[in-house]
Amino acid sequence: MTTGLILSGGGYRGIAHIGVLRAMEEAGLKPDAIAGTSAGAVVGAFYASGLSTDEMLEFFKGLQIFSIGNYAFGKPGWLDPDNFYESFRKYLPVDDFSSLKIPLKVTATNILNGRLEVFQEGPLIRPLLASAAFPGVFAPVEIGDGYYVDGGVLNNFPADLLREQAGFLVGVYVNPVEEVRRTEIKNSIAVLDRVLKLKTAQESIRKFELCDLLVYPGALQKFSTFLEKDLDTIFDLGYREAKKQIAEASSDLPLSKRT
Repeated sequence: MTTGLILSGGGYRGIAHIGVLRAMEEAGLKPDAIAGTSAGAVVGAFYASGLSTDEMLEFFKGLQIFSIGNYAFGKPGWLDPDNFYESFRKYLPVDDFSSLKIPLKVTATNILNGRLEVFQEGPLIRPLLASAAFPGVFAPVEIGDGYYVDGGVLNNFPADLLREQAGFLVGVYVNPVEEVRRTEIKNSIAVLDRVLKLKTAQESIRKFELCDLLVYPGALQKFSTFLEKDLDTIFDLGYREAKKQIAEASSDLPLSKRT
């Protein structure tokens, strides 16, 4: 049976994906195809390339997103995704989808024509940078004639991309919407930001039913998208929630021990 794996966006909360992957490995649950958005696309690419969960954690812990050397100049954003290329190249030395051991689909949003693009062949790193380019924080990424930002704008939980081809679909959603106080909604920008988050969440939640196994660590809601700390805690939340869900569904899982 073909097993598909869906990895949502979520910024640094995407480190929970790594914990889920470790739990899946321990259980012998191995994906045959992966679709990911934003942080989920990055983790999915690393896993598909053969990196260990320890190596993935090493990457995120050393990233230092808000280092002054990453700031954008003359581009519409605070940070320039191009400045992260070499950091990715260190872990993905062959910059092409063909180098991956597991097929991968990566989503990104073309803000010129308003369409979702699904990348699955050709150069790998720039689509990953585009998929993770959170609007307003990162400048858009140029790929061909397109100008791309975070895939989560149009599809933060791309379960629809693998449902038809996967006999068993595992979904991991690490972007829960936390409840806020009225005092936190201080201006029109805060209102707009909140509405966009709620819209994205509702669109994702509607696709939960496409999954045969869903890992949804609700406790992640207290962690910020760009909080560069408590990374081991975030990893552990993903790991423990995955262990729990795998144990509860063990009799239905298509398990095979990794070699």
